Amino acid sequence: MLPGQNGFEVLRNLREFGLDGVPVIILSALSDTAHVIRGLDAGAVDYLRKPFEFDELLARLRAVERKRGSTEAAVLRLADLELDPIHRSVTRAGQPLTLTNREFALLDLLLRNAGRVVTKTRIAEKVWDVDFDMGSNVIEVHVSQLRRKLDRAFPDRPPLLETVVGHGYRLVGGPTAAV
Repeated sequence: MLPGQNGFEVLRNLREFGLDGVPVIILSALSDTAHVIRGLDAGAVDYLRKPFEFDELLARLRAVERKRGSTEAAVLRLADLELDPIHRSVTRAGQPLTLTNREFALLDLLLRNAGRVVTKTRIAEKVWDVDFDMGSNVIEVHVSQLRRKLDRAFPDRPPLLETVVGHGYRLVGGPTAAV
């Protein structure tokens, strides 16, 4: 039992705070199939019914770690820009940048598509949700804020974020690498 809220609420709160990458195994006395489905659909990576053997929990933790290790993204690099999705950190020319969750998600999307134009529609789908109002200027505002942090804060460095009028945005620069 958790004080004040149940496991489903804790899981929902993690997702609301942008911690989608945190793997969660639900350990619960609620053992009917409906609860298991609810937990997995809410984003848990596993659901273990009480009572359980401790060795089984350890084996499931190892399985989650193996899967996580094989699917976690590497550090993304473009010129002097680095984005570490695991530690949720960004640096340019060795200087740490402070980004909002949306700016981080936008930069992650652009870096994974470095050199290619990413349309506003794709940005809306990947960074916002399906109900996004394409008539708003929210994407332009976030791109402007990201450009200020990436490019204008480094006037001695070549700009990385480029607008392709009528099409979208792209990151340009030196070699791109994933480590």
